[in-house]
Amino acid sequence: MAVRSAIRNLQRQLQAWRRDFHRFPELGFQEKRTAQKISEYLTAWGIPHTTGIAHTGIVATIYGQDSTGGKVLAIRADMDALPIQEANLIDYRSQIDGLMHACGHDGHTAIALGTAYYLSQNRHSFRGTVKIIFQPAEEGPGGAKPMIEAGVLHDPDVEAIIGLHLWNNLPIGTVGVRSGALMAAVELFDCQIQGRGGHGAIPQQTVDAVLVGAQVVNALHTIVSRNVDPLDSAVISIGRFQAGSAHNVIADTAEIGGTVRYFNPDLSELLSSRIEEVIKGICFAHGATYNLNYRRLYPAVINHEAIANLVKTVAESVNEPPLGIVPECLTMGGEDMSYFLQAVPGCYFFLGSANPDKALNYPHHHPRFDFDETALGTGVEIFVRCVEQFCQ
Repeated sequence: MAVRSAIRNLQRQLQAWRRDFHRFPELGFQEKRTAQKISEYLTAWGIPHTTGIAHTGIVATIYGQDSTGGKVLAIRADMDALPIQEANLIDYRSQIDGLMHACGHDGHTAIALGTAYYLSQNRHSFRGTVKIIFQPAEEGPGGAKPMIEAGVLHDPDVEAIIGLHLWNNLPIGTVGVRSGALMAAVELFDCQIQGRGGHGAIPQQTVDAVLVGAQVVNALHTIVSRNVDPLDSAVISIGRFQAGSAHNVIADTAEIGGTVRYFNPDLSELLSSRIEEVIKGICFAHGATYNLNYRRLYPAVINHEAIANLVKTVAESVNEPPLGIVPECLTMGGEDMSYFLQAVPGCYFFLGSANPDKALNYPHHHPRFDFDETALGTGVEIFVRCVEQFCQ
């Protein structure tokens, strides 16, 4: 890795920050200790910052050698953890029962802190201004939108934004970056089907909610294959089907819950309307009624071509062959970085962090998730080089 010595020398500190955050995970909008630690570091380094944005968010502002005439670049890092019981037997395992940093946000926070520290010590290396956004609640219900509504992209106005996700789907030494869609839109729905219960031996007196629900589930799975252009990608997955309480009782109600994912924003209305049409038609055919609650969580993560090319160029200069850049790195996972990318041009990218030789390749949201911490210094180097090139 072409990581400069000043950043290599930060590796031990990056690891210490990350492990401290890992020991004390906090859920979305509850990241009080995490935010306090970040604020303490920024204060010690003389970096002006604002706290308490969208409950626990922080924005740090670092001025280069010509902040009045230069560009303004934002860097975003998320801070929250997940309601997962950690299974790793490591000395920095979570000290909070039932909570765990199982997605790498502890590493994102450490990388952003390292970037802030380096830039504050090397203001001569860039012109303009860098705003580092420490965001709460990416895992839900979403902290990006309320931070934007609070004005974090103004005063001064941000011209572009970048962010990264440590990614155990890619090996250490790689970067996944591309223009256009990178991560999918995330939408959720819950549907309660109301039938008429009765005795299992006398079905003609009932409207079987299980039967109706089963046909709804089967039919929903045909929407993508028969209503979506095969050149587009979309997913409708049913994750919950609950009904009934006894072997000989026909259920009165059935509850179905699922998620919808897609890249093309034009699919949003098509998918949501077809889901309701399918449910409505099947319920009508069987004499049942329904109540549908459909929610749009996050839009798709769509990278701006120019900023994606900047990140790609930088990553190519940092990551040495034969690994390097992975352009075809789309995932149906979602991210509320998408709201920032709707507001200003930007790029979100994946930083490979898996190392199977060290058993550091468990998937995200797994109780044994962990990553190769050498990726931390690489993340700082990429962020710093993006600043130096964008804010010339």
